Amino acid sequence: MSNPLNTTLLIIGGGPGGYVAAIRAGQLGIPTVLVEGAALGGTCLNIGCIPSKALIHVAEQFHALQGYAGDSPLGIRAQAPELDLARSVAWKDGIVKKLTTGVGALLKKHKVTVVQGWARIVDGKTVDVDPVVKGKAGAPQRIRCEHLLLATGSEPAALPFMPFGGPVISSTEALSPKKLPKSLAIVGAGYIGLELGIVYRKLGVKVDVIEAQERILPVYDADLVKPVHAALKSLGVGLHLQTQVLGLTEDGKGLRVQSGKSESVLPAQQVLVAVGRKPRSRGFGLSSLMLDMDGLAVRVDDRCRTSMNGVWAIGDLTGEPMLAHRAMAQGECVAEQIAGHTRRFMPAAIPAVCFTDPEVVTAGMSPQQAAQAGIDAIDASFPLAANGRAMTLESTDGFVRVVARRDNHLILGWQAVGRGVSEFAAAFGQSIEMGARLEDVGHTIHAHPTQGEAIQEAALRALGQALHV
Repeated sequence: MSNPLNTTLLIIGGGPGGYVAAIRAGQLGIPTVLVEGAALGGTCLNIGCIPSKALIHVAEQFHALQGYAGDSPLGIRAQAPELDLARSVAWKDGIVKKLTTGVGALLKKHKVTVVQGWARIVDGKTVDVDPVVKGKAGAPQRIRCEHLLLATGSEPAALPFMPFGGPVISSTEALSPKKLPKSLAIVGAGYIGLELGIVYRKLGVKVDVIEAQERILPVYDADLVKPVHAALKSLGVGLHLQTQVLGLTEDGKGLRVQSGKSESVLPAQQVLVAVGRKPRSRGFGLSSLMLDMDGLAVRVDDRCRTSMNGVWAIGDLTGEPMLAHRAMAQGECVAEQIAGHTRRFMPAAIPAVCFTDPEVVTAGMSPQQAAQAGIDAIDASFPLAANGRAMTLESTDGFVRVVARRDNHLILGWQAVGRGVSEFAAAFGQSIEMGARLEDVGHTIHAHPTQGEAIQEAALRALGQALHV
């Protein structure tokens, strides 16, 4: 074993939470070592958020051109498009490489020491790393620290009776296809399954989605889901709700499912299992610390502290919501505390986006959540069908909804569904975090013509002052 390396902060995991924590620590002058066994950027940059959005864009462009090959109301005519899948995947990979290279440059700029290798926890102050240099394992490196930050992320959850391998794939394989299957069965109608299902369907694959619950996107309220459900039907995606997966057929070319007492087989060259993700808390010696846990997730307080002094945890490792921007914010919070700042991780709202077509974005409380909390709230929606810019973008299916206290009009939550509404997340989060009231948003001049006017109109409608509906 090589000579021990000593540092103030040691971070295990170079995903969004880990690398942001490292950059912020570097800015604050904290000696920092970041250990990452795979590529910098973690799941998000390499096999998650970024590559999926790149393929969504490819699919949208391809699907739009297919529409122009027929009778387009826009008066545009084009020949049927062809897809060079290898080039599409290469373009996606180019974006990933540019971003991950940028992360490496930022870490170097802020004097963070990056150790490429797999960490094994010895104790709360000591970690051994098996370095990986150009694919070959090197001599173990011992690192001692004052503060240990766990940012190991999450991994796809598998079905015990249908493990990954062969025709059964996870989102990782689905994002880097060598060729497109003729048919794809997707187990799980959450955001990962539907985002990828829409991509594959728009690229011409026969897609069936199997969901055990009674509707798609079960974590969202029914009104938000309706436009997405209608769009999936319009695309020709097969939806099998309240249906259980039994396993592959003996020849591996179909998926056995059961709805009620009826059993059937769905043809499927590939099966994408998208039943969620689980914290990556095994395989690196975490159990030796005997931390307080919530199942597979590490339990933390409102400062991201674990039950062991000097050991911190952030991101997907700490459970839901498993969102990159949550991990980033937690990473900053930890770095600033180590620098001596007083910080707590107590956001008023964490926006969440589902990049289906149409998109869904939420922040804060829904009407149902406000009622469950015993809050006397009002809510109002503004349809995108009444928004001029939405009309010019052919994106009138959807709405923006606001939830506020009845007594003082303090905004509690926002929801929206529609094409491009993911960009509303910033405005939604800011208004809640800053303690805005309906009057603040309703009386702020919004640029015309923009889809963002629907935010103002929803606030005005809640005040009984709607202008365009």
